[in-house]
Amino acid sequence: MSSIGTGYDLSVTTFSPDGRVFQVEYAGKAVDNSGTIVGIKCKDGIVLGVEKLITSKMILAGSNRRLHSVHRNSGLAVAGLAADGRQIVSRAKSEAANYEKVYGEPMPVKELADRVASYVHLCTLYWWLRPFGCGVILGGYDRDGPQLYMIEPSGLSYKYFGAALGKGRQIF
Repeated sequence: MSSIGTGYDLSVTTFSPDGRVFQVEYAGKAVDNSGTIVGIKCKDGIVLGVEKLITSKMILAGSNRRLHSVHRNSGLAVAGLAADGRQIVSRAKSEAANYEKVYGEPMPVKELADRVASYVHLCTLYWWLRPFGCGVILGGYDRDGPQLYMIEPSGLSYKYFGAALGKGRQIF
């Protein structure tokens, strides 16, 4: 089949004849064209790193952050569209704060990753929404020790020992 959308890329709920959802693929391309982010799980914590891109001399220093603290024990790095990343960060912060308010303890990292992945996946289910054009590496420390998760624009979430997103990632 054709590799261009040819009408099948107008909605996130429309599959092409060969079973592809072009809107989700476009979101993945936005992530692949952004700066590199990496996450590594160590025996006593998580290391997150981002490539600092300076796209213009007019941008204020520190205004376009891609590394965020979600809660006392967790943080995330964003690759892709900055505005979409801020929406995901905001949702992750509210999920963590609500969990602590209800249960009286910090949110487990796996639960946070599942909730953020569900939120990202929600935007691939309805035709009036578009997928988030960003991927997230989420890391934290809880009673199970350090944990690292990567959430893709489709809403898939996987646990890793080390992960990378953006231009510099290696595809195996």
